[in-house]
Formats: sequence, structure tokens, C-alpha cells
Amino acid sequence: MTISPMCGLLGKLLLGAACVAAVPASAAVSIVGGSSAGRDCYLAAEFKRETRASLDVCNRALDVGSITRRDRAATLVNRGIIHMQSRDLENAVADYKAAIELSPGLAEAHINLGIALLHRGGQDQAAIDALTRALDMKPERPEVALYTRAVAYEMIGNTRAAYDDYAAAAALAPEWKEPAEQLKRFSVERKSTARG
Repeated sequence: MTISPMCGLLGKLLLGAACVAAVPASAAVSIVGGSSAGRDCYLAAEFKRETRASLDVCNRALDVGSITRRDRAATLVNRGIIHMQSRDLENAVADYKAAIELSPGLAEAHINLGIALLHRGGQDQAAIDALTRALDMKPERPEVALYTRAVAYEMIGNTRAAYDDYAAAAALAPEWKEPAEQLKRFSVERKSTARG
């Protein structure tokens, strides 16, 4: 079987970059010491609130001395998302890496690192590696990791793996139109065999 994209990769990547959403670390956020700063940081990331004020909220949450390692990691992921929303990919990557250092099993940190590396450009294999690690951890929203990894696979010319990941993302989240739309760009040709 041969699988090939039917249109140029550049247009798809521009579309894909706009459609890949960061994944807030909601499962790991808890309110610490009567303060709701950690929750507010999560909400700022989730609902794309104004950047400067959102960063201040996240910074206050990180300044709380009694915050657990997992909550600190989740808050770093959420602050990284806010950095990505303002196109500050360097600080986003730094926050995701710090979150992974604190909580290596936090799948959302690996997914968002993969997204940020892909957006930064020139690090497609590193993005694939981060997204594969995230998928091994059984994330809450594997379709996001699969879709992003499909984009990265396409960047390195692995069309078959890209197609497979788009198909898996579409199957996991049929209500999310983007993976199915990307699949329409591919043509699948079945090779005939001696058996027919």
C-alpha cells in the first residue's frame, strides 16, 4: 500500500500549527494553602486569558512555599501554555522541561513540550520523541499528541506514520474535525498482489 499527501506540506503545516492546542495540566492542579493561584493559573491557560496578568497569577502560584512537586509541575505546564500563547517558545520549552524534571510522568508536560518544539522549528525528531513518551504514559487527550506527532512525522517525510497518527487521532476524537480533514489530503493506493 502506498500513501502520499495530495497537496503541499507547507499549507498543511500552517493550518496544523494553528490547530494544535496546548493541553493544560488540569488533572494535577489543586488549591494549596487556601490560595487559589494554582487554579487561577490553570484557568488562565485553559481559557487563554490576558497574558501579562496570567503570567503574574502563575508566578504567584509558584511562589507558594508549600506547593507539592506535582502541583508545581502542573503550574509550570500551565505557565508554559501562557508563554506559548504569547509566542514565547523559549520560556515555554523551559517551563515544560522544568515540569518534566519535577514530575517525569506528567504526560501533559511531554505533549506540550512536543508542541512547542514543533512550533519552534528544526526539532521535529525531538518533538516526535516527546510526543511518543507522552503517548506511552496514556494521556487524557491522546488525540492531541497523535495529531501533533503526525505533523512532525510529515515534516521529516514519514508519510505513512503521519497518516497512521492522523487516522488514530480521528478515531479517538471523531468530533474534532481537523484530523479527519488532514486525512482527506492523502491518497491510498492498494498494490495488487499475485493473489489479487
